[in-house]
Amino acid sequence: MESLTTSYPLKYSVPKARVFVVFLSMVLCTTVLCLLQLRFFKPKTKDFYSFEVKDSRGRIISLEKYRGKATLVVNVASYCQYTDKNYIALQELHREFGPSHFTVLAFPCNQFGESEPSSSQEIESFAKGNYGVTFPVFHKIKILGSEADPAFKFLIDSSKKEPRWNFWKYLVSPEGKVVKFWRPEEPIESIKPEVTSLIRQIIMKKREDL
Repeated sequence: MESLTTSYPLKYSVPKARVFVVFLSMVLCTTVLCLLQLRFFKPKTKDFYSFEVKDSRGRIISLEKYRGKATLVVNVASYCQYTDKNYIALQELHREFGPSHFTVLAFPCNQFGESEPSSSQEIESFAKGNYGVTFPVFHKIKILGSEADPAFKFLIDSSKKEPRWNFWKYLVSPEGKVVKFWRPEEPIESIKPEVTSLIRQIIMKKREDL
């Protein structure tokens, strides 16, 4: 009888040990998988150039093509009190600093005083015909509200500054981060030093990489 009594712990200790080993292995495997997921599948942080937009004809365009440049992103309008002054200034900037290291990116919007009622292709023709614009004029978008274009929403969220009228300008670095913004009434002279500084950084970096 004594031998039977002493055999019980031995009989049940092996399964318990196996269960513990299996449980410990599962915990370790789960931990390793979680760490690998964090290491290799971490969501990429968005920047301006990671978005896609539409050109004036409605074709999908990746903003990635502008990475490495300084870009001035503007919400434009054809029938606004700031139209003439701003289009002339923007084309002057683009001609002086672009296109190798700098570009203006124009996004028509009709949410401010309904001053951009035309179609996207008509807007592009207007800008080129009247002001000799050589920078890209994209598809007409919304920049306020629930239907706001994601790329422009990124600019607003990053700068914490929402456009209150046409021709607000956001300067974006070669890495896709918002550097500064300007209101429509601010002169071109206040923009040039910031653009020049970014372009100088781009050129210096290229020389260092040679």
